Amino acid sequence: MSSPHVVHVHFGMSGAWAIHPSSTAPPPTPTTRLRLMGNDNKGSPVVVDLSAMTCNIGDLQLYEDKRSKLGEDPLRTDASPDRLWEKVSKSKKGIGALIMDQSFFSGPGNIYRAEILLKAGVHPEIRGNELDRPSFDKVWHHTVDLLQRGYTTGSILTVDESDARPGLRRYIYNSSKCGKCGGKVKSWDIGGRTCYACEACQPRDAKMTKGEVKGMEQGASKKEHKPFISHCATEEAATRLERGGAALLTVAEIRKFLKSGHSMMPRKGAKKAELVELLDGLRSPTVNAVEAAMEKAEAGELHNVVEHVAELSSQQAKSAREKVPMTPPMKRKAVNVKPEKKKKKKRGGLIE
Repeated sequence: MSSPHVVHVHFGMSGAWAIHPSSTAPPPTPTTRLRLMGNDNKGSPVVVDLSAMTCNIGDLQLYEDKRSKLGEDPLRTDASPDRLWEKVSKSKKGIGALIMDQSFFSGPGNIYRAEILLKAGVHPEIRGNELDRPSFDKVWHHTVDLLQRGYTTGSILTVDESDARPGLRRYIYNSSKCGKCGGKVKSWDIGGRTCYACEACQPRDAKMTKGEVKGMEQGASKKEHKPFISHCATEEAATRLERGGAALLTVAEIRKFLKSGHSMMPRKGAKKAELVELLDGLRSPTVNAVEAAMEKAEAGELHNVVEHVAELSSQQAKSAREKVPMTPPMKRKAVNVKPEKKKKKKRGGLIE
C-alpha cells in the first residue's frame, strides 16, 4: 500500500470496540468515532464500531510522531529493557511515577503500577537513580508478565496461582490489606493518582530527599487505605462485599442485600453510613450455641464445668456434644498401693 492510513485511538476510561454481525448492527451513535466493515476471521460479514475519547486518522507521519514520544512497550518483542534502564537509572523521579510516564513505560496504568511494584517488592517512592539493576529487572519482568497476561485473558488478573483464593484478583490495588502478607496497605497521591504500597512487602529503605521530608512534615504522609468503588476494576457486588464489606457497595446494593439476604427493609432516608453499619453487623461471623457446645466438647470440656453453653438446655447441649467423635481414653497402667497399717496409740503405757 503506497499511502497507508494510520489510526490513533485514545480510549479514555470507557472506550471500546464493539463487533456486530452485519445483519444486526445498530445504527451509529453520537459516541461512535469510527465504523469499520468487512469479514471476520471466519469469513462472516461484520461491522466494528469504535467508542473512544480520541480518534485521529493520518498517514505514516502520524505514526512516527506518536511512536517517538512513547517508551518501551512490554507487549512488543522489540522492547529493550537495557534502553529503558539507561533512562530510569538517570531519573530523580520515583519508580512509581516513572511507570505511569508513557515516555518510559508504554502501557501500564494505575492498577498495573500498584501490582507490578508489589510483586517486584519495590516501593513506589524509590527514585530511578537509587534503584539497582536487579530490582529494575524484577519491575520489568512483572510489567511484561502482567500485561501479557492481561492481553491473553482480557482481564487485569495479577494473583499467582499459588496465592489464588475466591474473590482475590489483585493483591493491593484498592485494598485495605495486602493479598500476599495480609498487612495494611498505605495509599497517597503521586501526580494526581492514588498510589499503593504494602510497607512490609515493599520496604522504603533508601534515603529520602529534602522534598520528601518536607512533604511528610506538611502532612502529606501515607494513610491506611480505605477501599472505594472502583470504575477502573469493576467487580460484582457480592465480590466487593466479601472483600471489603458494605462500604464497597452503593446504597441501592446495600438495600438489595438487606432485603434479599436478611428480609430487612431499613427506614426510608437512611444514610449510607447507617446502612453500612447495619449490613456489616448482620454479616459479622458468629458461632451459634450448638457449634459452641461442639467446640467445648472437642476441647475436652464435656460437662460444662468451665464454661456453660448459653441458649441450650442440658439435653440440647448433650445432643450437640454427642456429635463430636470421642477419643478413646488413654489406658493407664495399674499401680498396686499397699494400704497403710494403722498405728496403735499408747495410753498410759497400755496398748489399745
